[in-house]
Amino acid sequence: MPAFISRRSFFSHAGATAAVLPAVGYSRVLGANDRLRIASVGCGGKGWSDLTSTAACPKVSVAALCDIDESAQFLGRAAEKYPVASRQTDWRKLFDQAKSFDAVIVSTPDHMHAPVSLAAMALGKHVQCQKPLTHTVREARQMRLAANRHKVVTQMGNQIQSHKAYRTAVAMVHQGAIGKVKEVHSWQSGAMGWILADDRPAGGQAVPEGVHWNEWLGVAPERPYQPKIYHSFNWRAWQDFSNGQLGDFGCHILDPVFMALKLTAPTSVMAEAAPMNREVWYRKSKVRYEFPGTDLTAGPSVAVTWHDGAGHLPDLAALGLPAGFKLPGSGSILSGEKGMLLIPHVAMPRLLPEERFKDAKVPEVEARDHYVSWALACLGEDKATSNFDYSGPLTETVLLGTIAIRHPGATLRWNHATMKLSGAPDAGRWLTKPYRKGWEPAWI
Repeated sequence: MPAFISRRSFFSHAGATAAVLPAVGYSRVLGANDRLRIASVGCGGKGWSDLTSTAACPKVSVAALCDIDESAQFLGRAAEKYPVASRQTDWRKLFDQAKSFDAVIVSTPDHMHAPVSLAAMALGKHVQCQKPLTHTVREARQMRLAANRHKVVTQMGNQIQSHKAYRTAVAMVHQGAIGKVKEVHSWQSGAMGWILADDRPAGGQAVPEGVHWNEWLGVAPERPYQPKIYHSFNWRAWQDFSNGQLGDFGCHILDPVFMALKLTAPTSVMAEAAPMNREVWYRKSKVRYEFPGTDLTAGPSVAVTWHDGAGHLPDLAALGLPAGFKLPGSGSILSGEKGMLLIPHVAMPRLLPEERFKDAKVPEVEARDHYVSWALACLGEDKATSNFDYSGPLTETVLLGTIAIRHPGATLRWNHATMKLSGAPDAGRWLTKPYRKGWEPAWI
């Protein structure tokens, strides 16, 4: 088969793909000769790489650091690397010094993404926030509204979007490599190693010195401290703090699907899952979304089906793949009129069946630097491709799937314009949540 696209056309189109996702407003951007002064809320774990990757931009200076844990792995390590930066253990006190920084990186557990980010945007600060953008659908909508109202530059931390693999996959679909797309299957089949308990342990233990437990809980209901199962990593198991496996990986793995097909909001969502545990997230699910069709889909609607749980992969026969075909542990398959595109998570895409596409040439789209591009966008020198105008709707979709998991077997209907969710008696209540008194977000 001949090459399906010329190299010049491929890269031209890839650039245009980024251009249709403009950053949210630039009236607050700094001058090209200025330095971007950043504050980091959450300096350990993923926060460490978010901070150091952004600070690698030569036009960035680290002005302030905040973490609820003062130990060497968290605030201590960041303070050692950036000794001139001010230090806080409570982000609210950090924001009392708002004149000392221009932009904020939010790398907390999921339940604190929106409260910190909304407060930062209300102060006119540019925001880079980890995925999933928020803990609830209402928060995701608020993040988008706030970014537009305050005219700040935003970016969600789904950094694989900027990897050459995902960028190449998106361009291949846009250039018609597999024709119009008929359906999509996406999955994350890894074990949920962060589930260490099936219920909350009785009682509590002493909070370690240097850990500020009240500030870690933030908007969440009060509960006693327990080692290992919450801070610093295994909080993802708990409904009060996260959205499970779909919340963890959906904004990564569904991202190239959204971009490739130019998806907007789903019209319905239905899940297959075991009844929900009282406090801990599910261990296996299947979620089917229906989206309005686009100029890149084969029909008036298109189904995107998500699979997760240890070893839980799409059925090979249903995909039209031969028995024994080895799927990657996580990724997506887009089935089109001319063939299929396999998009492994963080690996180059493959056209299937391989014998049909053995002569196809696939020019690679060059990678971007997700972190530096946001910093430069704040300076008016680039565009952030995962700004909240894009990542807000993506996050809403992911979180609608987690609501469907709470109502297995029910087809939930979603009205994006009115934010109404129907199909189960209490489905709409999960669009938002109560907040601990004194910690309520700064709503638009």
